Amino acid sequence: MPATDPVPLTLAVDGAGTVSALALAPPGASAAYVYAHGAGAGMTHAFMAATASALADRGIATLRFQFPSMERGSRRPDAPPVAHAAVRAAVAAAGERFAGLPLFAGGKSFGGRMTSQAQALAPLPGVRGLIFVGFPLHPTGRPGIERAAHLADVGLPMLFLQGSRDELADLALLREALAPLGARATLAVCADADHAFHVRAASGRNDRQVIAELADTMAAWTAACPAR
Repeated sequence: MPATDPVPLTLAVDGAGTVSALALAPPGASAAYVYAHGAGAGMTHAFMAATASALADRGIATLRFQFPSMERGSRRPDAPPVAHAAVRAAVAAAGERFAGLPLFAGGKSFGGRMTSQAQALAPLPGVRGLIFVGFPLHPTGRPGIERAAHLADVGLPMLFLQGSRDELADLALLREALAPLGARATLAVCADADHAFHVRAASGRNDRQVIAELADTMAAWTAACPAR
């Protein structure tokens, strides 16, 4: 399904000025995803762009956006209240732009965690489920599950896309953290992928194939996700 070029947008973030965003909508889209970037790279990073393009090929519209710190060129991520406000602004914009489509939210690493924190504090209007592209369960070399505590308050179906070599999410610990969530949490493990979803040549796959796998999984999950 061919997509048009991304449409640039400007979003007003409560208490933090304005940020840039990109909306990509294929003809006849079946769902929409608010796709937040990670702590170290913005919405135009090659992985973000390739994932959005792959989702468009599968009929899923996306709205990528900058967190205020990234918009300013700062290397320090925003404090959670500011990041949460940016997520809410993006969700509101997606709800208007993609009115009538099932709406999902989440993102890469930090962006996904800020989205789930925002939802745990107060529901994101119209969002049917959350999708995490590499949930950062713990810092590198410091395993733990404290970062997952708020997931009990999310109250929505959640899809966790994780690399088997993700240094920010020990799979045994992640399964332990997700177990109490029952059917609300779906874990999809990408073999040999690290936190950036790179795979080694010995795996027999390349990064392009990994992105296709992620997009296939996301498309199937959103199609099966029940309406609220």
